[in-house]
Amino acid sequence: MELGSLAHFEDAGTKTDEFRADVLAGLSKEQKSIPAKYFYDEQGSRLFDRICALDEYYVTRTELKLLRACAPELAKRAGRNATLVEFGSGSNKKIRILLDHLEDASAYVPIDISREHLVASSREIADDFGAVQVIPVCADFTREVALPDIVDTDGRLGLFPGSTIGNFDPDAAVAFLRRAAGTLGAGAGFMVGVDLKKDESILHAAYNDCAGVTAEFNLNLLRRMNRELDGNFELAAFDHDARYNRARGRIEMHLVSRRDQTVSVAGTAFSFSAGESIHTENSYKYDVEEFQDLAARAGWHAADVWCEADRLFSIHYLENCA
Repeated sequence: MELGSLAHFEDAGTKTDEFRADVLAGLSKEQKSIPAKYFYDEQGSRLFDRICALDEYYVTRTELKLLRACAPELAKRAGRNATLVEFGSGSNKKIRILLDHLEDASAYVPIDISREHLVASSREIADDFGAVQVIPVCADFTREVALPDIVDTDGRLGLFPGSTIGNFDPDAAVAFLRRAAGTLGAGAGFMVGVDLKKDESILHAAYNDCAGVTAEFNLNLLRRMNRELDGNFELAAFDHDARYNRARGRIEMHLVSRRDQTVSVAGTAFSFSAGESIHTENSYKYDVEEFQDLAARAGWHAADVWCEADRLFSIHYLENCA
């Protein structure tokens, strides 16, 4: 792999045997499910970038607008020579806003499960911000992540934008926040994007776009299983379905079987009845106080929060109390 101008590359990415084990375990459950992290192969990452540009998908443009407004204050809190550690880096639009405001940033450490996407976006940042060390880490941030020794221990600012915290159920979100505290270290700051509760019609449109990009993103998971696990899913035999579960405060994404069928994956057969689904993702929505309570359970102090005028989205600044 050509690293170009990258200072270092750490590869602890998910391997095929882990993918196989998680898929076989998930499809064996009464409610079939697959962890959402497996959306993000190279094609899935590209499709998600397209979702972020959709008119219906308010999350990205709202967060970018809010981030531009609060970036000067975030930069002030980070101080000089900060090391930015981003969990689930994806597109680099957001990090560019912060790097433009930070004073003499020392390093940028993007952590992502999609190896090809990570290297490409990291190289762009390295080329455009030559004074900043770029140290990509290919890893599953839903598990413990140890940063390379090259990364400074002081002045770390964690970044978790895009409402990805909503993909965890509340207890798992607390566990992630605790792990992030261990990764970032005592005294670190943490910027977390949190999608707020809102009118259900806005949510429905965001996850069921007219162009069908979110449907293609969801169905790409079947394509990945066919390619990497010798599956024989017929994509036309499944429908994308995103629904709001009001009782749990979350959007649920499913792939729904259109008929009775049997599918083979990694040499194991699974039967589907018509209407049966694979649960592929949750996206929890929180009130500001609900998320601050979650953060407190994980040992973080809620130091600041920014919400835009329509209260669609929030950015939280947390401090590690350890």
